[in-house]
Amino acid sequence: MISRLDLRGAALSSLDARALRTTLPRAEFDVEAALATVRPICEQVHHGGVEALLELGEKFDRVRPTSLRVPAAVIAAALDQLDPAVRAALEESIRRARTVHEDQRRIDTTTQVVPGGTVTERWVPVDRVGLYVPGGVAVYPSSVVMNVVPAQVAGVGSLAVTSPPQATNTGVFAGYPHPTILAACALLGVDEVFAAGGAQAIAMFAYGAADADGTVVCEPVTLVTGPGNIYVAAAKRLLKGLIGIDAEAGPTEIAILADDSADAELVAADLISQAEHDDLAASVLVTDSTDLADRVVAALERRSALTKHTVRVNTALGGRQSGIVLVDGLDEGIRVVDAYGAEHLEIQTRDASAVAARIRNAGAIFVGDYAPVSLGDYAAGSNHVLPTGGCACHSSGLSVQSFLRGIHVVDYSRDALADVADVVVTLANAEDLPAHGEAVTARFPTAQ
Repeated sequence: MISRLDLRGAALSSLDARALRTTLPRAEFDVEAALATVRPICEQVHHGGVEALLELGEKFDRVRPTSLRVPAAVIAAALDQLDPAVRAALEESIRRARTVHEDQRRIDTTTQVVPGGTVTERWVPVDRVGLYVPGGVAVYPSSVVMNVVPAQVAGVGSLAVTSPPQATNTGVFAGYPHPTILAACALLGVDEVFAAGGAQAIAMFAYGAADADGTVVCEPVTLVTGPGNIYVAAAKRLLKGLIGIDAEAGPTEIAILADDSADAELVAADLISQAEHDDLAASVLVTDSTDLADRVVAALERRSALTKHTVRVNTALGGRQSGIVLVDGLDEGIRVVDAYGAEHLEIQTRDASAVAARIRNAGAIFVGDYAPVSLGDYAAGSNHVLPTGGCACHSSGLSVQSFLRGIHVVDYSRDALADVADVVVTLANAEDLPAHGEAVTARFPTAQ
């Protein structure tokens, strides 16, 4: 079912950092190749507006939305019809996410460099964001929470959510996103929701969209966030610059660093929970215990046969992106998971907190037996929009900071500038940019 990679002894010590990273299991996810597919889609939206988006919804999602923007009455109906238990769960998820993200607020900082000379870093939210919520194999109201909450806490003034229309919807919801997604938007006070998915949704946010009579239905946004499939990632790459993006999200992944103290049943359950997402989901165990590896394989075989999405789980576990990596010890295991840079990293070892403190590359770290990734997906308070594909070595997950820009405000008096004028002039001349220096000396004509 799941392959093994033996990196004990010289198999690991002979690899440098780059070679190790390429040796580890990883899904094939060629965003560059997908650009050829998404470019004409984006151009169609750019020039065709709302009509193009409705046509593309019919083509790719097998349903033509009644309108691109979801009517307020439909959003209200989704909340009215929401299962009370699901509503309570979403409300608790929102509460916990707000608790964590409120503590991420930035404050303006003013530094007095010299008397009369200050630099202030002022934090300003982006003007408008487009939040993408997937709606393919599974439905993700939790992604509404994870995108909207930090944007609201950051103070973004204009928020729009988009999610693919669902062909299986009936009644008032026919041709619109899944009603649970709409209900989550209602709980968060988001009333601008669109029935568009895939690359066309990213293009809608980038270019805006108008009706045939020129009426603007969706204004362009400044920043787009939220995970999606390879075509969403490719559209983000294509349109980056016109819009800001959070990341080019790839297939979801879990890595578990475990020693012989780990519970094989818990390890297997967590690997399966991630494999449940889709065929390309990655589930990786790194361990120095062959006995644990054997027990995990047995547990995987038993549990996967009993879970609802058996075929999907087995496809993901059997794919090249999943595997059990055998190492000599904990130090080697830490080296491997740091090279892997997992979206989600679980630590199931002795003294798990101390081990977690040694990890440098992970989107989020889950410590011990009672912090499974599922907790982070829904109710830990942390954000589940995280870097994938090894990008955790240079990128962070979604947070309040994602929606803020730091602007330096420079305020110098005449005397403060005069004191440093020689420095500016000297450095300007050293770079053969004398006019830079003259812009300073022009302010002191009596000194010339």
